Amino acid sequence: MQHSRQETLQNNPNLNAKSIQVVERILSKNDLKANEMREKYTQDGLYTINFMSSPGSGKTTLLENLANFEDFRFSVIEGDMQTNRDAERLQKKGVFAEQIATGEACHLEASMVERAYEALKNRGELKNKDYLIIENIGNLVCPASYDLGAALNILLLSVPEGDDKILKYPTIFMCADAVVVSKADMIDYFGFRVSQVQEDMQKLKPDTPIFLTSSKDLHSLEKLKNFIVNKRTQGYFSNHKF
Repeated sequence: MQHSRQETLQNNPNLNAKSIQVVERILSKNDLKANEMREKYTQDGLYTINFMSSPGSGKTTLLENLANFEDFRFSVIEGDMQTNRDAERLQKKGVFAEQIATGEACHLEASMVERAYEALKNRGELKNKDYLIIENIGNLVCPASYDLGAALNILLLSVPEGDDKILKYPTIFMCADAVVVSKADMIDYFGFRVSQVQEDMQKLKPDTPIFLTSSKDLHSLEKLKNFIVNKRTQGYFSNHKF
């Protein structure tokens, strides 16, 4: 059974009452901004997806591959602690991207996204786009607490990371409207058990769609793309409470 954020904070023996109040204020401020961003996305006709994962899971590579589909028009807000290398990679593929360098922060917040969003909009780089993709910072902990106003939350788990991460990092996997097992062409080399991922997700968040993708398998990428397109067509909005 999933606990509310307040219950989780109150049950944490490492936090005193003052610390809980500070954390609640920060999260509450973020939630208000996330709600504002939800409205902006809708007004601008954009279906927004929050991609989360650990570092090196292949989020940017996945986006490079999705850019090859003519019926999937998107711009990107790219989050990293330092450098703009991922944004530059996407721009070389013809994808408009705005980089957020967070410095020491291990997650994106809605206010950061707002500034990047306005930069894209002011440059006209959201025009004629159906989707906005937020590539969150590679981290399996912090992003799980920060709502960015996205309609769809997708979590990548790469094969080299191992098949045991779901129950080790349950909070972030609870966010997922879909789980993508990336670098699936390496399954046999790493002894990765897809059945373990399916079993653990069924325990944690039953019936969550799971996709196996590989940059070498166009069909696997098309299945994920079609899933996102169908969610937009259905008007799906995640009901997960960060």
